Amino acid sequence: MTIRPISYAVLRGQVIESDLIEFGGRGGDISFLAPDPAKIVDRIPLASPRLMEDLYTLSFEDILDYLAELGTKLELKDNPYLQEALEYSYATAPTTKPIMDSFFHDMPFMFDKERIRGMVDFNIGIDHLEGWVEKAINGSKVGIRAYGARTLHIVAGNGPVLGALTVLRGAVTRGDTIVKVPSNDPFTTGAIARTMVDMAPDHPLTKHLAVAYWRGGDEAVENRIYQPHNIEKICAWGGFASVKHVTKYIQPGIELISLDPKRSASIVGGEALDSPALMQEAASRIACDFAVGNQTACAAARMVYVLCGTDDDGVERLKELGRLAYEAMLKLPEVLTTKPKRYDPSLKSQVDTLRYSPDFYTVIGGEQGEGAVIVSHTADRVDFWEFLADRTVNLIPVDTLDEVLDVIDAYTQTVGIFPESLREVVRHKGALHGGQRFVALGYAFNGPGLVGPQDGIEPMRRIVKWIISEEPLPGRVPFWEATAEQIKVVA
Repeated sequence: MTIRPISYAVLRGQVIESDLIEFGGRGGDISFLAPDPAKIVDRIPLASPRLMEDLYTLSFEDILDYLAELGTKLELKDNPYLQEALEYSYATAPTTKPIMDSFFHDMPFMFDKERIRGMVDFNIGIDHLEGWVEKAINGSKVGIRAYGARTLHIVAGNGPVLGALTVLRGAVTRGDTIVKVPSNDPFTTGAIARTMVDMAPDHPLTKHLAVAYWRGGDEAVENRIYQPHNIEKICAWGGFASVKHVTKYIQPGIELISLDPKRSASIVGGEALDSPALMQEAASRIACDFAVGNQTACAAARMVYVLCGTDDDGVERLKELGRLAYEAMLKLPEVLTTKPKRYDPSLKSQVDTLRYSPDFYTVIGGEQGEGAVIVSHTADRVDFWEFLADRTVNLIPVDTLDEVLDVIDAYTQTVGIFPESLREVVRHKGALHGGQRFVALGYAFNGPGLVGPQDGIEPMRRIVKWIISEEPLPGRVPFWEATAEQIKVVA
């Protein structure tokens, strides 16, 4: 008898494992069971916003203590829920076993108390979460405070850290958090929530988390949840089609926080090819930016523009850079990148076709589905650049920086830069063109984590409600005592 895995619903301190029906995992290797959404749909939203009052019996330190304790219980070796989630995720996740093992092994680090404190203070300001931040301005005492909101999070499945991050963000903002888990990671967030139930079933943070799976587009479910009396915000990660689908539910009373599908690129100055040592360094940096996580994240580079010129000499040096980048990719440790689980057949066909155009392209690797470096001989990117994946990157020679800036737009998330002498001009002009994150080449995934703005917005500041309180200061003349000359209506 085949045992099918279960994507448990965890609703406000209660684990639901009844009325199971079958769903297909996105990886296609397994199906899984989950509670029938029609049977639990009315239990997913919070019954009333007044029930959020219990979150305000907690201090920020109380919240940190809860999350820190939770982190200790998310050690993979001691947590059977995570062990089960990891085992099943091997089939559904877009990445491979060593990468998934690393994700799960490192999860407790996300719940480090001081790491969270720094993230929250940088993103929102702890004082705005703890009370009214007041200032005298224009004759009034004005207070501003960040209040938690009832938010539905539609998370992406390209990394299990996204579920953990969503739980964190909901907790520190005192939000009521609903997580719709994705079909390519239907297990991880539920495992975290089950751990929370075991740890503290009646704690306010446990009671204000609901985790469930339903098919995207299931209007019988969505029409009942996606209503202003149930939620105030929708934070949607994912592909173009899924984010566009959510927009049909946006109406007065529901705000969409859209983390749209993005792509990333890198810019390398010509001086990086001036010596063997610099070229090797640039190649190693390039490999880190396109191969880590097997290129599943938006931050992974798909194209690398190199200011080496488009003459024969520049193209020959670029070919050497491409060869070194391919070799550097193969040397990266398995916890960062591996041969892809499935090299997309359509992509491989496109890559192999370029091998028959040696005057225009040089293809390095890719014969065994391990990923490839495509070196363009002109300043044109490959026609299928939007579909580059599975550790496949396009190196493109250009004569001027303006040629690169012209292809940066609002869909460009991360731009890797090398050498640092290019940073000031690239981040200024790149931001004007639409670029949203500028990092040193090789550090797209080796930085402070998901802190600060993301995709040109500030998600943590958006998932709270910014409330204002005003009081007149002494000396401010009230309207009922004012003369016509004293009345000033300020917009």
